[in-house]
Amino acid sequence: MDLKEIIEAILFNAQRALSIEEIRNVIIETAKNSEDPEAKAFNRVPIENVTDAIEQIKQEINGAGYPFRLICVAGAWQFASRPEFSPWLRTLYGQRQRPPRLSQPALETIAIIAYRQPVTRAEVEQIRGVSVDGVIQTLLERGLIEQIGKADVPGRPTLYSTTQVFLEYFGLKSLDDLPAADELRRIQVQKPESLLTVANPATNADNKETVKEQETEKNNTQSNKIEASPRDSTANTDTNNHTPEQPSETNQ
Repeated sequence: MDLKEIIEAILFNAQRALSIEEIRNVIIETAKNSEDPEAKAFNRVPIENVTDAIEQIKQEINGAGYPFRLICVAGAWQFASRPEFSPWLRTLYGQRQRPPRLSQPALETIAIIAYRQPVTRAEVEQIRGVSVDGVIQTLLERGLIEQIGKADVPGRPTLYSTTQVFLEYFGLKSLDDLPAADELRRIQVQKPESLLTVANPATNADNKETVKEQETEKNNTQSNKIEASPRDSTANTDTNNHTPEQPSETNQ
């Protein structure tokens, strides 16, 4: 009995995906509590050995053409049937109720969060150009993103990041498996000094005074135009009528 066979047995009977650390803990706990000499031999198995054994299992099984394979999703390992055998498995187990698909706005929002995390709601809105309050709430309720703290800027906005559920939903081993999106990462987001809008009474008063002065000046200008004599208007018209003819005389 070797380490690889033990790990195969653990993964084959596991009801869920297991991380490398969880697999190692099962082996060590068994060595501590068992009277079997073979089990006790693995009481100090290094985690590197577990990692190497899993990689060997993956290469052997995935390359042998079996109808199942060893996959890693969200940092956890499990055996899974190959997709081409899904019609028979649906007949065996029935059609499982899957959660509703994400909408296009939700996909765009979670993509921004995934590539730029941790990120604030305001930064996401700057990139998308629309409000994302409802979308953020939906992603939180489905466990795809989570609040991980507060940004170190005035107003202390909430920072958002993706979760393990996000990796499982999209079948990713880790965030490193995300498709390349350098353009999305390079988008410059302006971070304002304050994300809170605070009314300033002094500024509002100055603005009102400025608007009042502009309206007064506009009214005075209109009054001057009304009081202008018809003679002045005629003189201006004559002058304007001669202006376009000056280039013609010069050309002659």
